[in-house]
Amino acid sequence: MSGRRFGRRRRANAAGGRQHQHQVKVTPEEEALLLQRALAQGVTVPRLLVESALAAERGETVTERRNAAAELFGVHRLLGTIANNVNQMAKATNATGEVQRELSGAMAAVRRVADRIDAVLDELVR
Repeated sequence: MSGRRFGRRRRANAAGGRQHQHQVKVTPEEEALLLQRALAQGVTVPRLLVESALAAERGETVTERRNAAAELFGVHRLLGTIANNVNQMAKATNATGEVQRELSGAMAAVRRVADRIDAVLDELVR
């Protein structure tokens, strides 16, 4: 899924602009960690710093919530596709009286989607 649907790297423009600026000096090691985290979240380092500092009470950044929502939307679509396949197999089984050979693959897909849902929920809870 495109990250553009759920956000952008930079923060949205603020009405009246942003009048305050802060300069932060970091070591090369800290810079590498900041760049790594910003890249992983798909945001700029300044956005990462602001979101992280302001998210201290909630324990997650806006970007992390957005990424989790994007993952849940993707899993939701995938689950709909699998449900459609299982429905078609059930209809064929009812019509012929024979269990479709693709059923075990579809059920394995259901287990994988359930595992993805568990992983996303674990991320949201932590």
